[in-house]
Amino acid sequence: MNESLSLSQLNERIGLAVAADACLRDVWVTAETGDLRISGGHCYLELIEKDPVSGRPVARLRAIIWASNYPRISADFVTATGQQLASDLKIMVRVSVNFHPAFGLSAVISDINPEFTCGDLIRRRRQMIARLTQEGIIDMNRSLPWPDVALRVAVVSARGAAGYGDFITHLYENPLRLRFSTRLFPAVMQGESAPQSIIDALDLIAAEMDAFDCVVIIRGGGATGDLSSFENYDLAANIAQFPLPVIVGIGHERDVTVLDYVAAVRVKTPTAAAEWLIDHNSTALNRVRDLASDIFRAASDIVSGGLQQLAYYQGIIPTIALGNVSRAASALDPVVPDAIRHAVEALVRRHSDRLDADDRLIAALSPQSVLRRGYSICRVDGHAVTDAAALSPDDIMTVQFARGSATSTVNKVNN
Repeated sequence: MNESLSLSQLNERIGLAVAADACLRDVWVTAETGDLRISGGHCYLELIEKDPVSGRPVARLRAIIWASNYPRISADFVTATGQQLASDLKIMVRVSVNFHPAFGLSAVISDINPEFTCGDLIRRRRQMIARLTQEGIIDMNRSLPWPDVALRVAVVSARGAAGYGDFITHLYENPLRLRFSTRLFPAVMQGESAPQSIIDALDLIAAEMDAFDCVVIIRGGGATGDLSSFENYDLAANIAQFPLPVIVGIGHERDVTVLDYVAAVRVKTPTAAAEWLIDHNSTALNRVRDLASDIFRAASDIVSGGLQQLAYYQGIIPTIALGNVSRAASALDPVVPDAIRHAVEALVRRHSDRLDADDRLIAALSPQSVLRRGYSICRVDGHAVTDAAALSPDDIMTVQFARGSATSTVNKVNN
């Protein structure tokens, strides 16, 4: 019967073999990170190698960064790359292979080369930029015209985040008292779900884009170096093609993501985004003030010129009038007396002739003239009688003749 080993005995032999092999200590290894988590101060992750064609894993190894080394390694990585250690990053690490009888094979990471990761991030970013350029969309958002006044702002940020609060405070307490109107579209701003969350928020804004002048995407709080979620082609393409100008304020001055290459405006912080909007609208305000000043000056010049012209006319009109009167009087002096005399004489003659004619007419129509022509006037009670019907028998009637009168009694009336 063959001699057998227990599993623990086998694992012990493997452990001794691994420990005795100097080639498995302090070895630099390139791999991709996966399933990274922090527990008890230690960093647990998986090192993965993928097939460059199919993308499927061809090798895996559990790894750990002990709590005694993790703060230093993490800080160095953030400083060099601008982001935290996370899953789905290509890294170069120095490892020592360890085999534990109970936990199996693992790699203990003692150092990391952040320059390798930086190179990979830059390579991936360049690939995205090249693709966006090839598709002809990289400059679309940057080419959008800005409205002269951009006061209606759609904000994509995490609700309650410090950066969002700073943005709102700076915007609404601007010294120019510009009246902004903002609306928050909440989104996740870090982690694997951030790109799709931001895209969903942009879709909501696009559905009512007429209500806004621009979009501001700001990262409110969180770890400064956690920017890997923004190195995303789908998010960059969405921003590049968005129909409203987009301002991106993510990270700090030295932080750069692919979004900075497609957004209409890139600023360093949420507060800087607010400052940019204030400056943009202050330009429009200054133009309005300049126009108002120009209008005031033009109106003042017109009024001043009119007053000067009026004063000139007030001074010259009396002189002109007096001169005209004097010249007219001088022209009339030789003519007026004779003209007036002849006119008066002609008028007097015309009125005298008319009076003579009226006198003759009156004389011809007077009762005395009528009586002299053989007519008489009959009166009853002093009133002239022109109709026999006005008489009654026994009326006493006085008859007036050209010379003298007679009294008679009416005996009979013939109508």
